[in-house]
Amino acid sequence: MADRRSVEDDASANTRTPAPIWPRLRYDARAAAEQEPALASYLNATVLNHQKFSEALCYQLAQKAGGPDMSALQIREICEQAYEADPSIVAFAERDMQAVLDRDPATRSTLQPFLFFKGFLALQTHRVAHWLWGQGRETLAFFLQSRSSELYGVDIHPAVPIGKGVFIDHATSIVIGETARVGDDVSMLQGVTLGGTGKEFTDRHPKIGRGVLLGAGAKVLGNITIGDEARVGSGSVVLQNVPPRCSVAGVPAKPVGGACMEPSKTMDQKFDVGI
Repeated sequence: MADRRSVEDDASANTRTPAPIWPRLRYDARAAAEQEPALASYLNATVLNHQKFSEALCYQLAQKAGGPDMSALQIREICEQAYEADPSIVAFAERDMQAVLDRDPATRSTLQPFLFFKGFLALQTHRVAHWLWGQGRETLAFFLQSRSSELYGVDIHPAVPIGKGVFIDHATSIVIGETARVGDDVSMLQGVTLGGTGKEFTDRHPKIGRGVLLGAGAKVLGNITIGDEARVGSGSVVLQNVPPRCSVAGVPAKPVGGACMEPSKTMDQKFDVGI
C-alpha cells in the first residue's frame, strides 16, 4: 500500500497542513486496486465511482447499515439529506479521519478508517442519527443507533453532540448516554462508558472537554465535567469533576502524575508516578 503522505503536493509537504482527505482517499483506493485486483470492484463501488467525499461516505455507511428492515438505498438517501442540510457533518467527518491518521500508528492509509475501522464508521453513523434527532425524527434516529450498536459494538444515544476531530480507537463496547457531551479533538479507546449513576433522570451524564484522552475501559459516571486536555487512565472509574490538564487514574479515580498537554493527540497513556 502506498504511503498516505505520497499524495500530498509540494506545498502541503512544506507545511504542517495535510492534503485534503478526498484526493488522498482516491489515490489510496487506486493504489490498492492495482495492488489487489480482487478488491478492484469493491474499491470502485465504495470510492472511485463517486465524485466527492460526501457521496462516497453516504454509500459506505448505507452499505454497512442496510438490511431487511431498511434498504441501503433508503439509508443512503437519509445520509444525503443530512449532508445537504448540514455540510458541517461532512467537514467533521474529514476532521475525524485526519484524527485517525494522526493518532493511530497502525493506520496505513485513508482506506482503513473509511472502509474498515469500527470507531470511524460508528461515529459517522451517529452524526447522521444526531442530525435526525435534531429534526424531531427520533424513531429513525434510534433505528440508526440500534444498527450501529449491532454492527460496531458502539452504543451512542442519538441526542449526544460530538465535536470534530474525534478518534474512537478499536471502539468495541463504547457506551455514551443521552445527556453526555463530547468536545473537539477527544480520543477514547475501547470499553469507555460515559454513563449515569442511576440516581438522576434528567441531566445525568458526563461532559467531556476539548482534547481529553479516555483510556481503555475508563468509566466516567454522573453529571460531571472532564476539563480540557485532561487524561483518564485505563480501567479508571471517575465520579468527580476533573480539572483541565489533570491526569487521573484508579478506582475511584484520583489525580496522579503531573499536568498533561494535548493527551488526545500524543495518545500518551503512561503516568509519571504510580497510583
